[in-house]
Amino acid sequence: MGEHWNEQNIPDQKGRVAVVTGANTGLGFETARALAEHGASVVLAVRDVEKGKQAAARITGDVSVQELDLSSLDSVRAAAADLRAAHPGIDLLINNAGVMYTPKLATRDGFEMQFGTNHLGHFAFTGLLLDQLLPVPGSRVVTVSSTGHRIQAAIHFDDLNWERSYSRVGAYGQAKLANLMFTYELQRRLAAHGSTVAVAAHPGLSNTELARNTPAALRLPLTVLAPLITQPAPMGALPTLRAATDPAVLGAQYYGPGGRGELRGNPQLVASSPQSYDITVQQRLWSVSESLTGVRFAV
Repeated sequence: MGEHWNEQNIPDQKGRVAVVTGANTGLGFETARALAEHGASVVLAVRDVEKGKQAAARITGDVSVQELDLSSLDSVRAAAADLRAAHPGIDLLINNAGVMYTPKLATRDGFEMQFGTNHLGHFAFTGLLLDQLLPVPGSRVVTVSSTGHRIQAAIHFDDLNWERSYSRVGAYGQAKLANLMFTYELQRRLAAHGSTVAVAAHPGLSNTELARNTPAALRLPLTVLAPLITQPAPMGALPTLRAATDPAVLGAQYYGPGGRGELRGNPQLVASSPQSYDITVQQRLWSVSESLTGVRFAV
């Protein structure tokens, strides 16, 4: 089964509550759809509520929509408060939303857009929802990273917001490396607190809207090669779904496509880059993230 894990392997999710960020399109939509079809109550946590409602209408099952703009800590706090009021327990938090290769932009709070949205927004959102997850047996936090965590990637503590110079590829690499380091440090903290686990996944090269900011020089070659090297969004969502639902999953694991170069294929356990496992950097990033967001974790 492991080699060919697919949606049919998802166990019954009846009675479980799943929150999926960025769920109105692409990988997030496919993740939410599959969970709802297997019985979960799914919350689409999205920036554009109208698009969220349109997405919800295309999904069979128990689906609701929650406004969430990860590039605004005020929005993150408001969304977390709404979800805490609506759901005494959350089984799955899937940190899927992301931006990629944006031009140099800042979030509402002044952070570089890719780091602020992909990492800091999810860091704060997870911390604010942790009390809903901890009491729930078998609850999981799944954070979606990328093979981009290997490309021009480092945590630039001396310039996290790329104020001195800006590389859209380097900034994406930093944000996606941060997603993994967050997962590994979160798991270390969760280990002493019952059964909640933190897991990571990546979709390989999936054909989604995420690449809309790809630099012009790469756009044509990627368009020509796309059918040969990418996979459709439902396949790209499988590593996330496996990380979220496979009973055999352990904390701090990382799932990605099993094909060559982890670009496509059915989901398997994969390894992240050597630097992603650096505990000293993980802990420093954690403490910087707490001070930047003002969110302290209950673990």
